[in-house]
Amino acid sequence: MDHGIQAAELFLQGYNCAQSVFLAFSDVTGLDNELALRLSSSFGGGLGRMREVCGAVSGMAMVVGLLYGYDKPNDDETKKAHYARVQELAGKFREQAGSIICRELLDHPASDPAPSARTEQYYKDRPCARFVMLAGNILDEYMAQHPVENPKCGN
Repeated sequence: MDHGIQAAELFLQGYNCAQSVFLAFSDVTGLDNELALRLSSSFGGGLGRMREVCGAVSGMAMVVGLLYGYDKPNDDETKKAHYARVQELAGKFREQAGSIICRELLDHPASDPAPSARTEQYYKDRPCARFVMLAGNILDEYMAQHPVENPKCGN
């Protein structure tokens, strides 16, 4: 499955950037759609429209945590390897998009919490569909090179 295309399609249906990426990978994570959407809902607009880390990057990091993350707080080697993985993926996104910060990607400062109307003009002006596709593609490439040991981890 091409998760990048799926993420872009989800964004164009009205889901936020983080939801679009996270939900696109539900076939791999095993999470049901409602849970995936609720878990990722806070990260849209650069964390609740504060324009911080891009929601596409946050969604990618959430998928990576489910698939490759650690669960033992004192396993420093595993923790270090996981953080390096997240930094690598975020670095690839930054390299291709120019930043991982929402306000820099959109050239918009932080805004009020009210979501923007999803109009034809909104989609025309926003590069977000491209960014969620990029995050999905980066993660697909990573997964192809690093097979998941425990697919469908949400089951």
